[in-house]
Amino acid sequence: MNTPEPAVPENLAERLADAGRELLAAAAGLDAAAVTAPSVLPGWNRAFVLAHVEGVARAMARQLEYAAQGETIEFYDDGFDGRNRDIERRAQRPVDEQLRSLTEAVEAVVARFAALQGSGWDARIAYRNGTVRDGGLALWRELVIHASDLDTGRTSLDWDNTFCHYLFGFLAARIPDGTALKLQPLGEQPRTLSSGPGTPARTVVVTGLLQDIAAWLAGRKPLGGLNATAAADGIALPELLPWPAAVPPRA
Repeated sequence: MNTPEPAVPENLAERLADAGRELLAAAAGLDAAAVTAPSVLPGWNRAFVLAHVEGVARAMARQLEYAAQGETIEFYDDGFDGRNRDIERRAQRPVDEQLRSLTEAVEAVVARFAALQGSGWDARIAYRNGTVRDGGLALWRELVIHASDLDTGRTSLDWDNTFCHYLFGFLAARIPDGTALKLQPLGEQPRTLSSGPGTPARTVVVTGLLQDIAAWLAGRKPLGGLNATAAADGIALPELLPWPAAVPPRA
């Protein structure tokens, strides 16, 4: 069983606009004390999350700018090292400057996607050696997930069903070889995923809210809890592989 293709939603530009507004609303009102408080991500305070999202927004806007000229460019200047340096630098700015710069970056990249027409979505970009559409999906992931990582009221339980089902396909790459996951969101049809070749040696059934299953696949805590079984016996949730990286660290 191979990794399934993620379901690409319709009206992606509109979804990006909604996700951008929700991210900015989650960040609005942070003051100097709140922005340095811990986020949901271990080791990152809210300033680091804001800095990361801003960096992604600016990098993705650059991908679209070059794609419109029939060219590609590295996603981050100086790769993963440059990404980390920029996050450190941006996170040290005064909170008003951080929020203003974040707003400018998010609104600008959302506007670029909104202006796309027809074949513009299929133009090549360097990010994951993909297309502008792939870049839009990546930005969608970043905006939705990190809005809840800020821990200012929005949580993974606010993720809509379309986003959760999309994550199932994208994050199937995190399933270890030899394991199949039979996902059983409450009130929905089950869906079986695996990422390795051949027939999996075991199948783990994961039951719970759709949003909680998606949150777990995304490396976040399932707020309502999940149940896992294998051969009808209760087990711990399996350990997942790392998030599929688009910009690998340098050796």
